[in-house]
Amino acid sequence: MSYSLTQLNQMDRGAFTDALGAVFEDTPAIAERTWDKRPFQSIAELHAAMILVVNSMSLSEQMALICAHPSLGDRVKMAEASVLEQSSLGLDRLSQDEYNLFQALNRAYRERFGFPFIIAVRNHSKASILEAFEQRLQNPAKTEKEQALKEIAQIAWFRLQDSIFPSLP
Repeated sequence: MSYSLTQLNQMDRGAFTDALGAVFEDTPAIAERTWDKRPFQSIAELHAAMILVVNSMSLSEQMALICAHPSLGDRVKMAEASVLEQSSLGLDRLSQDEYNLFQALNRAYRERFGFPFIIAVRNHSKASILEAFEQRLQNPAKTEKEQALKEIAQIAWFRLQDSIFPSLP
């Protein structure tokens, strides 16, 4: 469902959390904590407030947010937004060889870093995702945690744009 900023700014905490709780994968607490920062004049201002909440989270909360994301190309139950994002690149229709490659890279990444590989798929193709996997597997863990949070912020931006329509004058 889509909302205007005016509607979001007028919602009580519960309704606001329900409306924006899925912006960050399985982490509605981010929307709940952002409610106090209303009113928002733009999607960018709302997004920035949400990112401030993410950045102020404890390390364990940030790791839970990162780990809430599904592996790419996985054939498991995931949030509706993740299904749509991955299907837009055909990651739900991989050939057996592509599926095996994605699974091997997902395993290698998770074994190396302890969390799933996260990338804002709307900015990529299958080929560029595979290239990013190979490059990012070489990074130190701290760099990858920071990159995961940057990718999550980009994913949240796209999801907010999908969820909010301009307010009428």
